[in-house]
Amino acid sequence: MITSAPAATERPDLKRAQLGWYLNDWANAAFAATVLTVFLGPYLTDIAKKAADAHGDVHPLGIPVRAGSFFPYTVSASVLLSVVIMLLAGAAADRTGRHRTLLGVFAYVGAGATLGMFFLGGHHYLLGGALLVVANICYAVSAALANSFLPGLAAPDDRDAVSSKGWAFGYAGGGLLLIVNLALYSGHSALGLSTGTAVRLCLASAGLWWAVFTIFPMLRLPSRPATAPVERPVDEHAGGTLRELAGTLRGMRQYPLTLLFLIAFLCYNDGIQTVISQASLYGSEELGMAQGTLISGVLLVQIVAIGGALLLGRIARRYGAKRTILGSLVAWVVTLAFGYVMPAHQPVWFYALAAAIGLVLGGSQALSRSLFSHLIPPGREAEYFSLYKISDRGTSWMGPLVFGLAYQLTGSYRVAIISLLIFFAVGFALLLLVPVRRAIEAVGNPVPAIS
Repeated sequence: MITSAPAATERPDLKRAQLGWYLNDWANAAFAATVLTVFLGPYLTDIAKKAADAHGDVHPLGIPVRAGSFFPYTVSASVLLSVVIMLLAGAAADRTGRHRTLLGVFAYVGAGATLGMFFLGGHHYLLGGALLVVANICYAVSAALANSFLPGLAAPDDRDAVSSKGWAFGYAGGGLLLIVNLALYSGHSALGLSTGTAVRLCLASAGLWWAVFTIFPMLRLPSRPATAPVERPVDEHAGGTLRELAGTLRGMRQYPLTLLFLIAFLCYNDGIQTVISQASLYGSEELGMAQGTLISGVLLVQIVAIGGALLLGRIARRYGAKRTILGSLVAWVVTLAFGYVMPAHQPVWFYALAAAIGLVLGGSQALSRSLFSHLIPPGREAEYFSLYKISDRGTSWMGPLVFGLAYQLTGSYRVAIISLLIFFAVGFALLLLVPVRRAIEAVGNPVPAIS
């Protein structure tokens, strides 16, 4: 079993493996930034509005839904479906040791679904919803499997730094593609492209980026040991995986402090991820920002988040990951309140909001990932990171559901955005109750010098 990584002098291939792991964040961040955060929300909402009836409703599966709520509801649905798939994939990976293979399968299926968004247009909002569900599920599963490599790639005292560097790579990769897409979208008329065609090309570019750069983690990530023999019939594989899944859920009761941290993370990260996934929708529909301003704002988030992730990683070396995360949650509350009161049609204030989000975004996520890696029983990394991934990187479901309901009931995106404060408040309170050192000792892992 992999419990911690030896020093780099003992593992000459460690730097190579770490770079492969960083490049996985570089690859899939394009989906989070270009698809979830910038282009798909407004574009799919526009398609849904064109397909709406006289009351402004669309009817997926015969259920009346306001066209403006279709995108956040679809994000929620994708997560509800991804929960079981992630847990089963994590259990299967730990049993068979095929973490890298499963990571590649889900990454390339997700990239294919994202490429398919090029054909999205007209009134085909259901096609857009279906592609989003497939891509978001695959994104969640592949990222959860990638996270499970972290304990084997960094010693306990180095995980905050390694995790932060991974997030920095992700924001750099996502930001670089956004620069290209910003140029494409801004110059689409000169290129003879319609606005819709430019958006569809930007969406498809994220799938191509994801597919190409996934090659590098596939070549560089090490094999992981299995926790059970792999020479079993196929039907026993399936039954064994379901038993392992049930065992994971039952086993969480043996580690109540790990469970408490996970619940805290699920709460505050639902808020973070909903802000990310609904930011462009809020900016376009409530603040009246043009598509070019939205792209520039998200690009600013990506750039500032690189420095923010590295800065909070350095702060955590001195004060510990838990204290640093708590401070970042306070900053999130202030940022959200600013977003609620900021005036519409004022790009300078929108850019200020984007910079504030970027400063705390990368660090809060990177440190949460590294802190959780200390709280996992050795040998169960993929299973536990599947539980963790349920609410990570744009796959939250409670937040978009609350956001969508708030808009459906009030017709105001400002009410919808401020309703997310509850997730940060509850998450802060629960994280405050977690005794980190005792939680790490309870699962049998070495305790970092500062925890």
